[in-house]
Amino acid sequence: MDKEQLIRQISKKIKLIRVEKSYTQNKMADILGISKKTLVQIEKERTEASWTTIVAVCALFQDSETLRNMLGEDPMEVIETVAHEYIERPRDKTLGGKIWWNNIEERQFFTLQQNLISKHYRIIDNQHYRWYSSFDEQDAMEKLMELEHK
Repeated sequence: MDKEQLIRQISKKIKLIRVEKSYTQNKMADILGISKKTLVQIEKERTEASWTTIVAVCALFQDSETLRNMLGEDPMEVIETVAHEYIERPRDKTLGGKIWWNNIEERQFFTLQQNLISKHYRIIDNQHYRWYSSFDEQDAMEKLMELEHK
């Protein structure tokens, strides 16, 4: 997944996210920092949201069922991974991948998982803390081996 795909996907769902939260177009536009006219154009699929608007949607509506059905349990992880190409630092504790994840490779202390929806990869430790995220499986596998030998 790249920025353009993410912009296209989320732009098409902004109206659903707004309706899910029971917001008017005025309220939603105000929350996102865009004009109502721009929001209407996005909702009618006449234009796509900007990257900044997409990031705002994911940050401000992380708990949206619509977003989670598109991107998995942590929409901001997907946004960060797309923006930076990978994330490499210990992060917050995850749920361990019980819902949105498929285990690809399990090692003694770390597990490589793939998100069933966004298809990105992450490495979590045996306490379920995320150490790495990427859309590149080979990079993720190499990082798994590197972490295993630390």
